[in-house]
Amino acid sequence: MLNVTGIQVFYGNIHAIKDVSFHVKEGEIVTLIGANGAGKSTILKTISGLIRPVSGTIEFLGQSIVNVSSHKIVHKGLVHCPEGRRLFLQMSVEENLEMGAYSREDFDMDAEIADVYQRFPRLKERRKQLAGSLSGGEQQMLAIGRAMMAKPSLLMLDEPSMGLAPILVEQIFEMIGGLNNSGTTILLVEQNAQMALSIADRGYVLETGSIVTTGNCTDLLNNERVKKAYLGG
Repeated sequence: MLNVTGIQVFYGNIHAIKDVSFHVKEGEIVTLIGANGAGKSTILKTISGLIRPVSGTIEFLGQSIVNVSSHKIVHKGLVHCPEGRRLFLQMSVEENLEMGAYSREDFDMDAEIADVYQRFPRLKERRKQLAGSLSGGEQQMLAIGRAMMAKPSLLMLDEPSMGLAPILVEQIFEMIGGLNNSGTTILLVEQNAQMALSIADRGYVLETGSIVTTGNCTDLLNNERVKKAYLGG
């Protein structure tokens, strides 16, 4: 579904992403793990067209998206739920969900919103509240719900557990698993390596802009280097 091959990204003179290659197959959850500043978010921004790579290729569903604008990438079914949630804080929960569907035509908005409320019942209870008045966990649910309104075939999630209490982290990851089970392929960027590897099929470990280890998640959970660096082993 997604093929990233040899991408190089610079911030000025800083070589942020160094010859990174990986792939995501339809139906998978694939995770990118690594320390803060390793380049995980930069990779997602590059895939979604917010940053242009200096070299390398990115193909989604067999077509190059390297020079495609971000909104057209969303139209293709590749949706990015960004780090920090980036909600419209002065708009209501329901208005935020409606904004998530801006790229779509000829669909039943009420039915789509009802589907999000079924997945996230707490959002339905707060549908008229301003997004800025929600708790951190509720805001993360809304960010994911808004992304789902675009009907992604591949959803990229950037640090969905950031700043949340452990019990909320578990809830969010259960919801991510549910989205995958209902047919959404997921590329997950996450600092909580233990949770990410417990839910994903495969993982890639990123250090200072390079992929240093890859494998299925069972192997990575038992990898001594990964355990020492990311799992407190």
